[in-house]
Amino acid sequence: MDILFLLVPFSVVLVLVILGGLWWAVDRGQFEDVDREGERILNND
Repeated sequence: MDILFLLVPFSVVLVLVILGGLWWAVDRGQFEDVDREGERILNND
């Protein structure tokens, strides 16, 4: 039962880190034009 006092805060911190990373990626425009980047890789100019 004592391990819950460690795992619950750790999981909350992990979720906050993941959400922070997702927010950072969206804010920096990583997901703006996903389709064009996939086509750019396939097209050999």
